[in-house]
Amino acid sequence: MAGETDSGRAAPGAVLARIASTIGIATEGVAMSLGLALFGIILIALGLNSIGAIIVILAIPVALFFRDPERFPARTENVVISGADGKVTDISDVSFPGSTGKPCRRVSVFMSPLNVHVNRAPVAGEVTMVEHTAGEFRAAFRDDASERNERNLIAMTDAAGRMFGMMQVAGYLARRIVCRLRARDRIQAGQRIGLIMFGSRVDHFFPPEYRVTVSLGDRVRAGESIIGAIEQ
Repeated sequence: MAGETDSGRAAPGAVLARIASTIGIATEGVAMSLGLALFGIILIALGLNSIGAIIVILAIPVALFFRDPERFPARTENVVISGADGKVTDISDVSFPGSTGKPCRRVSVFMSPLNVHVNRAPVAGEVTMVEHTAGEFRAAFRDDASERNERNLIAMTDAAGRMFGMMQVAGYLARRIVCRLRARDRIQAGQRIGLIMFGSRVDHFFPPEYRVTVSLGDRVRAGESIIGAIEQ
């Protein structure tokens, strides 16, 4: 059976995924919090009770940071759904990242360390490119963060051939971007596609014929909030 070892026992990755799904925490969070708790318990067993107890307690906020609630968009046709929880910090007309140079709209969402950090697909379609770029770790809300910070660009097209993009931008505290997509993957609007750890930003790029449905300062939720729409 897929996901199990030859001995019939579930593989570690499958076990973590099952635990994560049951308690509503991203797999990375389950692994990190369990690791902290185990390390703390070992220290306690070695007689380092105070340090061990602090580390065990730290496992709780770490797990909460990686919380992964279920989200269901009310509408998916002809709309762009936010790929991140947080605050809308920029709305502008720009060129699509990369070599195409096509005009598009950009909506940036800043995620504080208190937000849910699981990212979701903004539209349904096919992934055409996933491109990681090494960079700096400046404050993610800065205007130049999408050009200078560590980032990961996901380009995609919908059934009508329209081009969309989503850029995961690492922030001052973030040191790891997780993307579970590859080129040619088929995606559904609102599905989980990765996460960015400890404060970061997501830029959404969509065609200019879409109208922006949010304003600066609005709070949005990944997989639920509509940030762009086109009427047909």
